[in-house]
Amino acid sequence: MTSTLFIVQIVLAIAITITVLLQKSSSIGLGAYSGSNESLFGAKGPMGFLAKLTFTLAILFIVNTLALGYLYTQEANTSVADKIVPKNNKVIPDIPTNTAPAAPTAPKTDN
Repeated sequence: MTSTLFIVQIVLAIAITITVLLQKSSSIGLGAYSGSNESLFGAKGPMGFLAKLTFTLAILFIVNTLALGYLYTQEANTSVADKIVPKNNKVIPDIPTNTAPAAPTAPKTDN
């Protein structure tokens, strides 16, 4: 599943790059995405369509990124540090729970 979503992520990245490069450069900013009087191929021609397509592809890219992040964290049950093997290939022993020496006792005196 994650490999399929990863391929979709690459395709979305390429599609976003192409649609951004096809657009005419203008300083409209984010106002291009909220134009209510634009139709699919309205008075502005295909530029309104490309802006809407870019916005849609960006939303799909974000949703796909979140899905990939969620699925990768569900699959990862171990840490990378758990897979480290020492150079001598010996198993590292666990740390004993009680490693402190016993405290010396005071000598008994008879009074």
